[in-house]
Amino acid sequence: MLDFIRNAGAFVVAIGILVAFHEFGHFWVARKLGVKVLRFSIGFGKPLWIRKGKDGCEYVVAAVPLGGYVKMLDEREGEVPAGEVHLAFNRQSPYRRFAIVAAGPIANFLLAILFFWMVYVIGQPGLKPVVAAPPSASAAAKAGVQAGEVITRINGEPVATWNMLRTAMLEHVVDRTALSLELQRSTSDTTTRNLSVPLDRVRMDPEFLFDDLGLSPFQPKVIPIISAVEPGGAAEQSGFRSGDKLLTRDGVTIEDWQEWALWVRANAGAIPVVTFERDGQVMTAKPLLATVEDGGVKMGRFGARIELPREANQDLLAEDRLNPLAAVPAAIKQTWRMSALTLKMFGRMFTGDVSVKNVSGPLQIAEAAGFTASIGAAAFLSFLALVSVSLGVLNLLPVPLLDGGHLIYYIIEIIKGSPLSEPVMAAGQKVGLTFLMLLMGLAFYNDLSRLIG
Repeated sequence: MLDFIRNAGAFVVAIGILVAFHEFGHFWVARKLGVKVLRFSIGFGKPLWIRKGKDGCEYVVAAVPLGGYVKMLDEREGEVPAGEVHLAFNRQSPYRRFAIVAAGPIANFLLAILFFWMVYVIGQPGLKPVVAAPPSASAAAKAGVQAGEVITRINGEPVATWNMLRTAMLEHVVDRTALSLELQRSTSDTTTRNLSVPLDRVRMDPEFLFDDLGLSPFQPKVIPIISAVEPGGAAEQSGFRSGDKLLTRDGVTIEDWQEWALWVRANAGAIPVVTFERDGQVMTAKPLLATVEDGGVKMGRFGARIELPREANQDLLAEDRLNPLAAVPAAIKQTWRMSALTLKMFGRMFTGDVSVKNVSGPLQIAEAAGFTASIGAAAFLSFLALVSVSLGVLNLLPVPLLDGGHLIYYIIEIIKGSPLSEPVMAAGQKVGLTFLMLLMGLAFYNDLSRLIG
């Protein structure tokens, strides 16, 4: 329940900010170009709050926080007083209408730049791109990548964290460009070498891409010595104490706490035979692993934790931080990169190279909003920037009903010297409505499939 409230709250805040800024772009440019605005609404449906400005414009917060709109004076939507005809949107030149409509997506891109700038200035902690041993059949293994090496550059571009590395890898795989890696021997040995990773059998779908590449974060082995047990948990009930060192599980040696933790998560309700060492003596216990739920997924719980030695992970930590001046071009570049990547990924869905399962609905977006908000400001701002980019790109698609469809209409009007006929525009509206309904249906289907699955 608490997760639901957190996710819902973060979702409403995120959508509210992004939609408000998008609509403010339309609103601000319309006002600057002399068009009368009748209503500025955040959300759809029944108004929850209304305030009327001195100029007669209504400012509204509505019940359904899944969008918003700016209603302008327009002869096509009702009678316009003779003295205000010059203020109507439809009476403006196609150049002015183009500017007003384009202002919404542009506002999203500007907002993304601001958020990325804030992320760079605050600094986003992450893991250094130190790689684990790649699976033998993966592209990285065939190229000769070894465990413990640090990827310092991809195709000449420096990478400081795994987040940067994943974005760069996705870009190059989608473009099907050669993937050239510069690798440092280890975090302490700065000797470097260069390798070329073959992409012929690497699928570009994010669901499979990183498995096919075989590149994953290196995790140092942590000796499985319990530092504390949870009151009433499986560990305490079966007699475990602080200082116990796990030795085996059903005859299998436990060398690393992470391996044990992963096995526990996947085996809810199991009763393994665990041997452990206490004060030089080997003892045996049979803990009944508890069953807990996280996001609807059942998993096992042992009820004990360890104290990670600070020095064990210190060499693996990194932070992507820039001074305020250097962060400006970096934020602009990141916004451009993510916009291009979003558009390419969308195009790859039509060719079948990327699964339509990657289309996220409101439930998945809400979960991501809540999760990033719980991590910290930098993570949440990064999430907002990515969604703002997605909204900007989506609205610029040449689909009637979207901003991009209207822009196409205005370009055609400028070229031919007159607007498109009413029947043509009506047909376009039907096509656009069908596309949006299919897209929304797909997003909700993916959400429900993920929830049920």
